[in-house]
Amino acid sequence: MNYLDRNEFNFEPSQLVVDTIKNFDIRKFAFYTRIYDQGKKSIFSVYLSEQFHIDEQQVLVGYGAEDLLKKAVHYFLTKKGSNGIMMIPKFSWWYYSNIADEVEGQTIQYNVIETDDTFKYDFEALERQVNEVRPKILLVATPNNPTGNGLTPAELEHLCDIVPAETVILVDEAYASFVTNDTSYIKHLVETRGNIIFCRTMSKFYGLPGLRLGFGFIGKGEEMERFAKYANMYLGYDRLSEEVGIAALKSGDHYREIARVMQEARDMYKAEVGALDGFKVYRSVANFILIKYPIALKEKLQKTFADEDYKVKFMNEPDLNTHMRITLGRSEQNRTVCDTILRIAKEQ
Repeated sequence: MNYLDRNEFNFEPSQLVVDTIKNFDIRKFAFYTRIYDQGKKSIFSVYLSEQFHIDEQQVLVGYGAEDLLKKAVHYFLTKKGSNGIMMIPKFSWWYYSNIADEVEGQTIQYNVIETDDTFKYDFEALERQVNEVRPKILLVATPNNPTGNGLTPAELEHLCDIVPAETVILVDEAYASFVTNDTSYIKHLVETRGNIIFCRTMSKFYGLPGLRLGFGFIGKGEEMERFAKYANMYLGYDRLSEEVGIAALKSGDHYREIARVMQEARDMYKAEVGALDGFKVYRSVANFILIKYPIALKEKLQKTFADEDYKVKFMNEPDLNTHMRITLGRSEQNRTVCDTILRIAKEQ
């Protein structure tokens, strides 16, 4: 079965990752990390600090980005003086509202506008809504799942300018790095904004979801310092995961080549499927692509993909129920999916 429905990794890890696992000293599991004696969290957080040029005290480490998101939402929605409100994009991961529900928080959607071949924020409308609702958390997913759109560094800074300081800007960047390796804006924003949290993961770009390793960065200030104490683990993290995470971060050339294969797939879908009547291929900066199709073809597309042992995600959300989200996989997988769509479209 070819799983192209959950945005998982269909490639091989880097050789450095493989070698790190093979050569790991199992005796390290017998001891806690000694890094906390130095006031540090993890060898992974120290490495991140060096690579991103951000103070290690502003680095978060967690059990995947999922863990960091949950901790942030739980902490800030239940904090004394919080109104328990989080604003999330209209089209977004269902899990966001779930983790707010766990602490009896309230989620309110803000609009995301479809324009040409992408989705964008209406910043003026968002500013009005934020000033009216005064949420404790404004969650931003960039790139966003399932729409595939992302914010530029300039747009993200503009967002920070229009959001009041008492609102925490929680930036989910799980799908970052597929089209750019620029991360300089993170350092700039965490050094100049006291209300921002970035969450990243080893699951998507680095293809290690089974490692369950996430990381993030927080702005400066007392509120974020208190959150860091709540979120971080005193005795450190999984010793093997730390070393594998560092190995993946050191394997940039390997993963940039995979990103190149994905860009070829984006171009192919745009040129070939985008030319079909009734189809629309949206611009994506993630490891998946969203395609709108004629609803009359849904059952035939579903059956044909099943017969070929391919799984893609047929969306059911309001206003996205004539769309399918396809994970960008290996070249042969992408070609098969594209050819299947072309064949079904020509048979209608």
